[in-house]
Amino acid sequence: MFLHNQKMMFTVRVNEPNPQFAKLLLEQFGGPNGELAAALRYFTQGWAESDAKRRDMLLDIATEELSHLEMVGQTIVQLIKGTPGAEVDEVEGGYLGDLLNGKHDKFVELSLNSSQLLLGGPGPRLTDSMGNPFTAAYVDTIGEPTADLRSNIAAEARAKLVYERLIKSSSDSSCRDTLNFLMTREIAHQKMFEAALDAIAHNFPPGRLQGSPEFAHAYFNDSDSGARATDGFELAKSGPWEFKLHEAKEVGTEPPPLKPRPKLASRPSEANKATSGREST
Repeated sequence: MFLHNQKMMFTVRVNEPNPQFAKLLLEQFGGPNGELAAALRYFTQGWAESDAKRRDMLLDIATEELSHLEMVGQTIVQLIKGTPGAEVDEVEGGYLGDLLNGKHDKFVELSLNSSQLLLGGPGPRLTDSMGNPFTAAYVDTIGEPTADLRSNIAAEARAKLVYERLIKSSSDSSCRDTLNFLMTREIAHQKMFEAALDAIAHNFPPGRLQGSPEFAHAYFNDSDSGARATDGFELAKSGPWEFKLHEAKEVGTEPPPLKPRPKLASRPSEANKATSGREST
């Protein structure tokens, strides 16, 4: 059961309206690395999780992601409509009046060209910054904790980087404070998922089957010959992995080409039918 608590995790404020940045921020509302995708990803994992501790953690983080979605949505609304102080001003003399009088060319252009303002009005739409609608394909749960936790870590890393780029793109100090809070929570979630993965005794490789031993540590050198042909191998063999360098020809050969299918006339039974048909006419 969900209850709406009007006290948010972090106070959301913006200093001035900026429809252009609101459009960019949609990336974290309805985009592949956004808060809705994260919430749905962790809910689907948590509901199917048999381990009580992992289930509790996943559902806690999923619920927090919904609160982050609310924060992003509220930020977008304020960027479109302006700060609360600006909204209580009279239309005349405020930025809305300037917009109606054609003084804010940037806002007029964005209002005409942005599907966010045209179709969504003052509210955020479930799209990314390019207008692509949200899709369940963003939720990549596969039902195996050792794989899903690694995917979660990568997803939080991508979301952190998007927030980082948004912070660098914004000159609004209040908006940057909100984005910094959200970015920091992505780092915290990465740590939680790392800890949960580390708590699984045998977490590699994902799944149950171990694979063929002769290929588990084979490095196939598929680079062209030259001074740097084995640079990738030098990187991969570092640490405890002990990879062995292989050439592709050492393992197998290319299968022979398939025989062409015979034409209809080459089948004796069909050929006889064709001949008898001509004789009868």
